[in-house]
Amino acid sequence: MISEIASPKRSEADRWVSVPERGTPVSLGMIAWVADRVGRTAARLLLYPITAYFVITAHTARRASYPFLKRARGSVHWWNVLRHFYSFAATILDRVYLLRGEFDRFRVTIHGKDILQRENGSGKGCILLGSHLGSFEVLRALGVMHGGFSLKVLMNTAHNQNISRFFDALNPVIADTVIAPDRPDSLIRVRENLDAGCFVGMLGDRVFGADKTTRCDFLGAPATLPAGPILIAATMHCPVVLFFGLYRGGNRYDIYFEHFADEIVLNREHRAQEIQSWMQRYVARLEHYARMAPYNWFNFYSFWD
Repeated sequence: MISEIASPKRSEADRWVSVPERGTPVSLGMIAWVADRVGRTAARLLLYPITAYFVITAHTARRASYPFLKRARGSVHWWNVLRHFYSFAATILDRVYLLRGEFDRFRVTIHGKDILQRENGSGKGCILLGSHLGSFEVLRALGVMHGGFSLKVLMNTAHNQNISRFFDALNPVIADTVIAPDRPDSLIRVRENLDAGCFVGMLGDRVFGADKTTRCDFLGAPATLPAGPILIAATMHCPVVLFFGLYRGGNRYDIYFEHFADEIVLNREHRAQEIQSWMQRYVARLEHYARMAPYNWFNFYSFWD
């Protein structure tokens, strides 16, 4: 357990920032054209050669896939890595349809729906804490377009700008739900939306820039995680619910909601230890779902210290 909150060097904690963006406007436009003109079934078949190409050429991502799958599954072969990449490609393709509101293409099962309904019915704001495990878009699209609850997202979009612009153009309504985390008024906007009874989503598994961090045990080895989600939740004095949107193959998605905290209160004398303890609880659930659906892990960079 750590004794203080650290401000890491970029090379240590946010390695994902150095991974080059692979999507170009031309390639993304081709995906949209194929999705629209060919249809999802045929488009999914085209994902196989695309996936094989990226497995061969994306060296950093491939090298990151092997150790993760070994920790999460216990064994790994080249076809496991291929399936890992394919699952990621499939969720990218599905994002096109989700952002267009074509929900009838999918079978989405929601687990813990009563937890979400209870928080929504309270009239108070709530933080939805997720990760880069599975599809965040399936929750985002259902929340914003299918109705039922108001959702804003604290999300950094500066790294993959081509992909962000491409998907924002598909659905400007969903694009407007993003709160950039690096603006002077970011926390004010989070506070305002929580006070208005909105859900505010954030992802807790990637460090960015000068984020405060803590170290947790993940799949048997130490990893550096952002302390921000716990610090924000403690500042906002609001409930926290975990969510995981898992791609289950074909047209199936499972969304899981779990109660995490009615409120996070940090003791000043033991602040760092309590932040680490809360994040370790989050990481334990992340580990649970990562083992349940290992091909949904979309952190294609060296995750462990």
